[in-house]
Amino acid sequence: MNKYLITAIILILSSCYTFAQEKNKEVDSTSTQTNIDSVKTNLKDKGVVIDSKKIKKRRNINPLAPSKAAFYSAVLPGLGQIYNKRYWKVPIVYAAIGTGIYSYKYNNDLYDRFRVAFKRRQAGFLDDEFYNPNGENGNTNANFSDTVLQNKQEDFQEARDLSLVITIALYILNIVDANVDAHLQQFNVSDDLSVDFKPFLNLDPINNNPNYGMGLTINF
Repeated sequence: MNKYLITAIILILSSCYTFAQEKNKEVDSTSTQTNIDSVKTNLKDKGVVIDSKKIKKRRNINPLAPSKAAFYSAVLPGLGQIYNKRYWKVPIVYAAIGTGIYSYKYNNDLYDRFRVAFKRRQAGFLDDEFYNPNGENGNTNANFSDTVLQNKQEDFQEARDLSLVITIALYILNIVDANVDAHLQQFNVSDDLSVDFKPFLNLDPINNNPNYGMGLTINF
């Protein structure tokens, strides 16, 4: 008998506790809603209208995304753009860097050819590919003097060095682009964000005098 009595008392206390908790939740919810309505009313009296019908969940911000994108592009050009889902930038990255590498190789090859010929001329040999005074042996290359060989060597050396600098700059630009693009993707830009000014008219509840002004409507 005592066991049944104790069990009944525990069930009654549990029901009372649960009812009290639900009551407190309702009171808190009502209080919160009252506070929100009070803020909206106060702002409305001042000519500010808040429209909260359009509320979207903001995207989560990943503070490491820019660093990851930059690291990926540093390891492999274009990989950071793929990480940012800017796939259309990948061909541009490879075309730019590839052109720089091709230009460097082209100028470096010509520099080596003229340098070897010039060094053999200085050593007293006349068997280089650019020595062709009479167009003999089917050699179609022009007959370049020692001075011309030296000038050509210096010209292609400068072009080669410039190509290297440009290629390095394009590589760095690829890293910077991935980093900046990852930063910009985390800005919360929504079509629902708007600010509108409208004429404002309100009657004073005490003396019924009209209050004129401009109302500010904020949609978010």
